[in-house]
Amino acid sequence: MGKALTEQELHNLAMNIVGKQLEAEGYEFMGVNSKPKKNPQFVCLKDKQLHFIVVRQVSYPDDPKTYDAELMQKIKDHAENFEAKSYYAGVGLSNAQDQKLPVYLNEDYIVDYDGLIEV
Repeated sequence: MGKALTEQELHNLAMNIVGKQLEAEGYEFMGVNSKPKKNPQFVCLKDKQLHFIVVRQVSYPDDPKTYDAELMQKIKDHAENFEAKSYYAGVGLSNAQDQKLPVYLNEDYIVDYDGLIEV
């Protein structure tokens, strides 16, 4: 049995998944914050538009598309001060063998991520 990933390690994994997508789509990183409770996680520029992106790692069986509306409203209000768009990126991560088990270091996992949700 491997070592279960910590909350910070799961968060970093989610950040890497979202970061790779943003990079592939041509976003320019202005700021990156890998602390789970320090928002937003990514501040990016694309087509001269600023984007604030909140990343959350979501454990099975929770739905990665469901977000904290109160938190996201605060982010949206903050983003509007900078004429920025705000997004939520929920990344579901689960053990590939048994979704009820934790995600272990160096073992297969399932990613449930459909991209950014504009708020």
